[in-house]
Amino acid sequence: MRFSGLSAFPITPMDADGRVDLPALRRLVARLCAAGVDSIGLLGSTGSYPYLTRDERRRALHAALDEAAARTPILVGVGALRTDEAVRLAQDARAAGAAAGLIAAMSYTPLTDDEVFEHCATVARESGLPLCLYDNPSTTHFRFGPALVGRLSRVPGIVAVKSPGQAPEAVAGHLAELRAAVPPGFSLGTSGDWLATEALIAGAEAWYSVVAGLFPEIAVAIVRAVGAGDAAEARRLDARLEPLWALFREFSSLRVIYACANLLDLTRAAPPRPILPLGEAARARVAEVMRALDLR
Repeated sequence: MRFSGLSAFPITPMDADGRVDLPALRRLVARLCAAGVDSIGLLGSTGSYPYLTRDERRRALHAALDEAAARTPILVGVGALRTDEAVRLAQDARAAGAAAGLIAAMSYTPLTDDEVFEHCATVARESGLPLCLYDNPSTTHFRFGPALVGRLSRVPGIVAVKSPGQAPEAVAGHLAELRAAVPPGFSLGTSGDWLATEALIAGAEAWYSVVAGLFPEIAVAIVRAVGAGDAAEARRLDARLEPLWALFREFSSLRVIYACANLLDLTRAAPPRPILPLGEAARARVAEVMRALDLR
């Protein structure tokens, strides 16, 4: 797997008991493959990985791999509170045929840099699965600083980092600081959809995208415009999505994307409890934005 271009992160439709709706998941994966995304980020935060059992994660991964049928590589979340559990999840992913794993610093007790280093290095060593570091401080409350990313980038099998979105005026400096800490070939990627276009223009190699998990075509167009050197077109496409970005910022991308998927009749799933779906008024706003942007 090349950690570059567009990685699309779909939701994982499930019932109230946490059992994955495999037909609905297959429909989402098929949309992504048809749109030509560069990879699929299965069981990321948008995919609700912390809420799923090991068995359900395996069911979801096998279904996604079968639907993708080697057309599109699959990066799968292997994050867990315990190191031994994360090792088993990464071993499951490798045995199933996933291209790589996405590992977050999940915790209840706040973790130190040394603890996260040992956690990630152990999963890489004992699973043999290529790993992308998942820096998501808004959910894990841990930040992978440049020094830690630099240390981990020299562990065999740790090959990329997915960084949180940075303000446009800060993103070039953030990327430069990371680039100085890692060896050549280590991939620097970005998330935070409404900040991603400027990060790509500044030199990020991959966009790990929530919106692409449901509406891949517009995200593909942004990535391709940046790749062609047409920053103006990428910014135009990004600006067109500002009404959606505003909803993401207000309600969270997870809740909004669930509402969108239901409005498209792709699933009737709700986010895993205790997360509540959007109320009627907010859903009406989402529907209005979808109509205005012709998102389908």
